[in-house]
Amino acid sequence: MNIKTLVSDFAAQLSALIHSQATDRARTAVMSAFGVGPHRGPGRPPKMAAAKGMVVAVAKKPRKKAPRQLCPVPGCKNPAAPIFGMVCAKHKDLPKTKIKAFREARRAKKLGLPAPKASKRKAAKKTVAKKTVAKKTVAKKTGPKKVVRKTAPKEPSKPMAAAPSAPATTPPAA
Repeated sequence: MNIKTLVSDFAAQLSALIHSQATDRARTAVMSAFGVGPHRGPGRPPKMAAAKGMVVAVAKKPRKKAPRQLCPVPGCKNPAAPIFGMVCAKHKDLPKTKIKAFREARRAKKLGLPAPKASKRKAAKKTVAKKTVAKKTVAKKTGPKKVVRKTAPKEPSKPMAAAPSAPATTPPAA
């Protein structure tokens, strides 16, 4: 065998393979354009089918990112982060009540309502210091509970008929 024949055979096989792949891709593209998917039998497709382009994946719509949430503090344009409680790193030490008030004000402004008044903190009730008296532990004598039972039977409301009694015999007189 000559090297020229080996190279020409290899080139012919390679061109035939490329030609078949190109026709398969064109066929699947035309079929998918008409809404007909490529012919598939039961089971998992062979690995080479994916390499040949037999299976064309339908492109999914990319996920749209949510808009950046900004810090609720007025005038701050920094992004908020969940790690700081949905405020920026600069305002992470603010009290939660102030942040809540800022959010309510922003919400009201967005809806066109008047800004809510800042709620005054309720004054803590002054608790009178109770004198703690040491409780004396008294040992209570707890015996069994006395249960009062009625011993006298109830008299029937209607008299019962007397049962016939045996005739009384008198002893002989002596």
